Order: sequence, then C-alpha cells, then structure tokens
Amino acid sequence: MHFALALAFTLAAPSGDRWTGRDKLKHFAAAAAIQSLSYAAWRGADASRPAALWRATAVTATVSLGKETLDWRRGGRFSNRDLVWDAGGAGAATLAIIHGSRK
Repeated sequence: MHFALALAFTLAAPSGDRWTGRDKLKHFAAAAAIQSLSYAAWRGADASRPAALWRATAVTATVSLGKETLDWRRGGRFSNRDLVWDAGGAGAATLAIIHGSRK
C-alpha cells in the first residue's frame, strides 16, 4: 500500500516536469554536495558517524523540501520528481560516505 502511494505521488507531476534534464542533474549534484558537506560538518562537531549521517540526511531533506516549497510559493511548481533526484543524490553521497569510512 505504501509503495503504491509513493509511486502515485512521484508519477503525479505537473505537465512539463520531465524525469530527466539539466535541472534534475543539478538537483542530484546539489543534494549530494549538501549531504557530504553536512556530514563533514557534523563529524567536525564530534558527532558519531551514525549521528552525523542521520543529521546530514535531515539537513538535506529540509533544504530539498524548502527549495520546492519556495518554488511553489513563488508561483512555480512543487516538483515531486525533483525530490526524487534530490533523494538519489543524498543516497549516492551516503553510499560514498559509508564505503569511504570502512577503509
């Protein structure tokens, strides 16, 4: 049931909101950068690795949702697809962080 709702949420996009394009790459890269920099900042503040990762994820999600809300408030669209790309960037950064910390 949750999967069906999530799928419907991401597929129900305004016209003109494509799954691919330069904008989506920017969302992926920005979220990956925010995730990585937030993680480094939390680690620099002596947070444990798991705590820093959860906090970095919260920062990235907040920035991503805030950006879409700002777009919507300015008369644009709130893009679920942008959020999917944001999540992909944050996820890729998380995998790099986890893999890098095992060495």
